Amino acid sequence: MERSLLRREVIPFLVMFAVLIGATMVGDYVMHYFDLVWIGRYLGIPGTLIVLLSLLYSLRKRKLISVGEPKTLLAWHEWMAWVGSWLILVHAGIHFYTILPWLATGAMLINLVSGLTGKFILQSSRRHIAELKQMHQERGMSKDEIEREIFWDAVTVDMMAKWRKVHFPITMVFAVLALGHIISILLFWNWR
Repeated sequence: MERSLLRREVIPFLVMFAVLIGATMVGDYVMHYFDLVWIGRYLGIPGTLIVLLSLLYSLRKRKLISVGEPKTLLAWHEWMAWVGSWLILVHAGIHFYTILPWLATGAMLINLVSGLTGKFILQSSRRHIAELKQMHQERGMSKDEIEREIFWDAVTVDMMAKWRKVHFPITMVFAVLALGHIISILLFWNWR
C-alpha cells in the first residue's frame, strides 16, 4: 500500500530540520544554564572542520579522489553536514553582532535545506520509477513496453538528479561567506 507523499517525504524532511533547530536551542540553553557560553565561541572550529570533511563525498563523486565507497561517503556526508551544521548553529547561538555571521549562517541553513530537499526528492523519484516498473511488470508488459511507458518519468528523474547544479552554487556562496567570517575573526581576534 502506497503511503502518501506527505507522510513519506515531507514529514521526515520537516522532522529532520526541526530536530536540528531543536538540538541547537537545547545546546545553546545548556551552555547558558551552566555558564559555558565561552565554549560556543570555539564550536565553530570543529563544526567547520566536520563540514569540510563531509566534502570527501563530493571529491569522490567528481573523481578528484579515489578512496572510499560512494554510498558510504554519501551517508557520512549527510551525517557530518548535519553534525557540523549543528555545532556551527550552537556556535552562532543568538549572538550575532555583525552582518557577515548572519549571512554565513543563513547561507548554511539554505545549503542544508537544499541538500535535504535533493535527498528526499531524488529518493522519492527513484522509488516512483521502481513502483511504476513493478506495476507494469505485474500487468505482463514487455521490457520495451515498460521502457516506453515510463520514458518521460525516467527523463524527469534524470533531470531531478541534476539538482546538484543548484546545490553546488549554494554551497559556494556559503563557503565564501564562511571564509569571510573566518578571515574577519582572525583579523580582529584579541590575540593577547
